[in-house]
Amino acid sequence: MKNHPNNTTSPETGGDRYRDVLDEIQDGYFEVDLAGNFTMVNRMICHELGYSRGELIGLSYKAVAPEKDIPGIFRIFHEVYRSGEPNRGYDFQMTRKDGSVLYTETSISLLRNGSGEPVGFRGISRDVTERKLAEENLAKSHEALLRTLDGSIKSIAKMVEMKDPYTTGHQQRVAELASALAGEMGLSLEQIKYIYLAGLIHDIGKFYVPADILSKPGKLSQIEMAMIRTHAQGGYDILVEIEFPWPLAQIAWQHHERIDGTGYPQGLGGDDILQEAKILAVSDVVEAMAHYRPYRPALGIDRALEEIELNRGILYGATAADICLKLFREKSFCFTAGM
Repeated sequence: MKNHPNNTTSPETGGDRYRDVLDEIQDGYFEVDLAGNFTMVNRMICHELGYSRGELIGLSYKAVAPEKDIPGIFRIFHEVYRSGEPNRGYDFQMTRKDGSVLYTETSISLLRNGSGEPVGFRGISRDVTERKLAEENLAKSHEALLRTLDGSIKSIAKMVEMKDPYTTGHQQRVAELASALAGEMGLSLEQIKYIYLAGLIHDIGKFYVPADILSKPGKLSQIEMAMIRTHAQGGYDILVEIEFPWPLAQIAWQHHERIDGTGYPQGLGGDDILQEAKILAVSDVVEAMAHYRPYRPALGIDRALEEIELNRGILYGATAADICLKLFREKSFCFTAGM
């Protein structure tokens, strides 16, 4: 049997007969020495990369790997050499001879000689370029959709303020505080994003409330207050018809619920209230009390924080309340939106 270069012949790969077998498989196959130079390639890897067999043999793997990926590939080779264990399914990006990109899933294992000494590496790669490009296109489409939704939500927020001009800036400030609370609580960037968006439109249900009630100076009657309270249910009824990738409708629905069950419109309590809605509830109360309303002057941030502290764990979620107090009292948070 003819020996493989560098004495890397093994029963399953050595010789022309085994090279012929490897040339028939539908995956790319290659071997490199310990320096990373190709010592054996099959027909498929040549086809995928656009090189002839003669061009690849002796060529360093660095010639077909993007420069930015070389350190990562080297670490994989080193780990396989150190541990003796194969690395399976690594996303391996290669550069074809014409400069185009080839995406592969590649498994790397150690190649030993007849004495069991490491002499190189073998790799099996599967072309996943079409799948990768499809995933990238899908991701771009998803990002475009999110941008569209983001713009739509901000437009809706402006419409709400046109309905209730006396609270211009309220939703932006609530969104600002709510997202800050979410960040301090260690929530994910995705959660922080949609909590901010929920803040921007949490009062959309005010479309159902007559404008003269929203802007009425002085104390509201029980009937008028009851009509204003319909905005939480109304907001849910509007938003639930839109297929958002986030629970915006539920957050808007629950932002007036209270821990002890005395809130509205569902009378939820404790763990039945979404964490995001608890965050929004604290933010909504602080902003509303700190700023002017047609029926009363601004009470100020100190009075608002006293309310949160007094009813922490009773009306408002304890964690959201604690973080809110910390933000204002220790980290000097202040509203900027709509000021």
